[in-house]
Amino acid sequence: MTTPLNIAVLGAGLIGRQHMLRIQASESCVLSAIVDPAPGARAVADEAGVVHFQTLAQLLAEARPDGIIIGTPNAMHVDQALECLAAGVPALIEKPVAHTLEAGERLIAAVEGSRVPFLVGHHRAHSPIMALAREVVRSGRLGRLVAVTGTALFCKPDDYFTEAPWRTQPGAGPILINMIHEIDNLRSLCGEITEVQAVVSNAARGFEVEDTAAISLRFDSGVLGTFLLSDTVASPRSWEQTSQENKAYSTYPDEDCYILAGTMGSLAVPTMRLRSYAGQADRSWWKPFQTDMLDLQRKDPLAEQIEHFAAVIRGEAQALVSVRDGVQNLRVVDAIREAAREGRSVRVPLPA
Repeated sequence: MTTPLNIAVLGAGLIGRQHMLRIQASESCVLSAIVDPAPGARAVADEAGVVHFQTLAQLLAEARPDGIIIGTPNAMHVDQALECLAAGVPALIEKPVAHTLEAGERLIAAVEGSRVPFLVGHHRAHSPIMALAREVVRSGRLGRLVAVTGTALFCKPDDYFTEAPWRTQPGAGPILINMIHEIDNLRSLCGEITEVQAVVSNAARGFEVEDTAAISLRFDSGVLGTFLLSDTVASPRSWEQTSQENKAYSTYPDEDCYILAGTMGSLAVPTMRLRSYAGQADRSWWKPFQTDMLDLQRKDPLAEQIEHFAAVIRGEAQALVSVRDGVQNLRVVDAIREAAREGRSVRVPLPA
């Protein structure tokens, strides 16, 4: 039996506590420490039965772990990742990997010149739903992939904004906060995004940031896509409400949030309904489709991500979502915001 790895969590907020629960349930890892200067962090550490540190420097000096999860505010991610890198400690950096593209590029240069493994916490990449969808696309069962349509239509409650008024101001909004999840999924399924267009509205909530966006996407594979995003609508067509992966959300298992359409078939995600011509040479809208419901075993992607992190630390796997991937997701989101702001099509540079 392999000795469990000591994993410290940096940041005892909402996402940090979620990571703590998965580490405590893992056979590959043990929770070794919590790092957070906030007044309530020591109580969180005491409840978990682990040591508490005020600073990352203190942790690295006194109880160097095998790996660190960085779950602090976005603006702190890069500096803390560089601190881990200097100490030679692998890190899982929560998304977004950086608060600016410049900071993200600086982290890429540092990490890729080292042998210390890093990965980015786009946890949906570890979803069995996404794994099966990728397998179907790559198998050719859809023929040549032509188009994708996606939705993230949900309703954030009013207290989401009253409890944190910064969420109504520039620097927030669903494009920056939520769309980055979708970008990682879409890149995984369809390839690199090379061009975007977008229109936005704040008519429903009246905040300084958008509450709704309609986005057009061009992929380097030739696939074209559309995405409809809103955080103020009474709709269940979002990943959280359809995937059944996060039990905190109400679930609507008959709904989908992505449709992948190819020359020979289409796949609805996450119901995994596959409709295809099943090898018929004479494709036509007059022809009935063969319909299959693909078998799927759901798992908690956050728990799967912890196991993957352990494998990456041990050198048994390459990071599924690298720092370069995380920065590319941020680059696409920035392009969407620019397209909406300037009312024009924006090219997205491909990763080097």
